[in-house]
Amino acid sequence: MDFQFDARTEELRAGLLEFMDSHVYPAEPVFHEQLGQLEDRWAWDSVPVLAELRAEARRRGLWNLFLPGEHGAGLTNLQYAPLAEITGRSSHLAPPALNCSAPDTGNAEVLAQFGSEAQRKEWLQPLLEGHIRSAFAMTEPKVASSDATNIATRIERDGDHYLINGRKWWISGAMNPNAKILIVMGKTDPAADRHRQQSMILVPRDAPGVEITRGMEVFGYDDHSHGGHAELEFRDVRVPAENLIGGEGDGFAIAQARLGPGRIHHCMRSIGVAERAIELMCARAEERIAFGKPISEQGVVRDWIAESRVRVEQLRLLVLKTAWLMDTVGNKGAHTEIQAIKIATPATVQWILDKAIQVHGAAGLSQDFPLAYAYAQIRTLRFADGPDEVHKNALARHELRRQATARESR
Repeated sequence: MDFQFDARTEELRAGLLEFMDSHVYPAEPVFHEQLGQLEDRWAWDSVPVLAELRAEARRRGLWNLFLPGEHGAGLTNLQYAPLAEITGRSSHLAPPALNCSAPDTGNAEVLAQFGSEAQRKEWLQPLLEGHIRSAFAMTEPKVASSDATNIATRIERDGDHYLINGRKWWISGAMNPNAKILIVMGKTDPAADRHRQQSMILVPRDAPGVEITRGMEVFGYDDHSHGGHAELEFRDVRVPAENLIGGEGDGFAIAQARLGPGRIHHCMRSIGVAERAIELMCARAEERIAFGKPISEQGVVRDWIAESRVRVEQLRLLVLKTAWLMDTVGNKGAHTEIQAIKIATPATVQWILDKAIQVHGAAGLSQDFPLAYAYAQIRTLRFADGPDEVHKNALARHELRRQATARESR
C-alpha cells in the first residue's frame, strides 16, 4: 500500500500549511476582536480580517478546494482529506477563508450535481465567488428528524408556484443576513412511497412569509462566528415552480447525496481539531508544575497523550480509506465506511478534547483556550448528519446481511 500523497496534494498541503502559519493563526484573535465590534453580530463574513484572508487564499489558489469537477478545484476526496484536516486546526476561521465552510459546501454540491443551469447561475456562482452565504433547512422541532421521512413541512404546487408551510430549527448559518438562499426540504406528496414523499426547493431568505423566530445556542454558545443556528417559520411562502431542485420526490435521494460528502468533510476537519488539542495538551503538560514536577511526568497524563496519538492515527487511516473508496467505488460502495467514520470520529475526538481540557485544569473550560468551544462543536457532530444510533443500526444491519451471505456461500 502506498501512503504517500500525490504531487498536487503535497503542493497544496505545503501552501496551505504556510498560509495557516503566516495568515490564519495570527488572524484568530483579530477575527474575534473585530467580530465583537460588528453592528450586526450575525454577519460574521463582513469581518475585515476575513475578507483579507479570503482575498489572499484566492490569490494563492486555495479556493473552493472542497468541490470536485468543473465547478470547483477538481480534487478527489482523497486529495481534499489532508487539506480539510489542516483547516480543522482553526475550524472557525480557516474553512470560511478558503470558501470551504458548511453549510455552503453541501449546498454548493447539491446545486452543482442536481441544480438546473438557471439555478446554478443565480445561486451556485455567487456561492462559489464567496459573495453570498446559504443555509440548509431540513431538521424540524415537532418530529424525530433522525428519520428524514418524518419531515412534516409541506411544499404544495399552486399553478406556476409552490407554497411552503412548516417549521424548521437548528438551521445553521441562517441568522446571517448574507445567507441569501435556503434549501428547504419538505413533503410534496405525503401519499407516495416514504422515500419519494420529499422534495427540495430554493427559498430566498427574504421571501414573504419566511420568519426567523429565534437564534439557538449550543451548550451556551450562539455560534455567531458561523452565522448562528436559527428556528424558522414558513407561512404560505410562495416561490416559482422552477425553484424546485430536481423533480418532485427527489428530496430524500438528494439529501443522502448531500450528506455523504458532508459527513466525510466533518470527519476530516475533526482530525485537525484533535491534532491541535494534542498540541495544546502537550504544551500545557510540560509547563504546569504540580507536586514539584511537570504534570507531563504524571503517568496518567502520559497515558492520555499516548492514547490520543494512537486513536487519532487509527482514525485518520479510516477516514483516508473512506475517502479512497468514495473516489474508487462511489458513495454507495463506501456507505459502510462513511457510517463508520461518522460513528468513530466525534466520539474519538471528544475523548481527546476531554483529556486536553483536564490537563488544562479550569483554564480548559474558559474562553482563553479553544478547547471548550471545540468540545461543544464536536459533541454536536454526534447529532449532525444523523445521530450515532442511526448509523450504528444501519451499519449493524449491513454487517448482519454480509455475514449471512458469507455463511450461505460456504
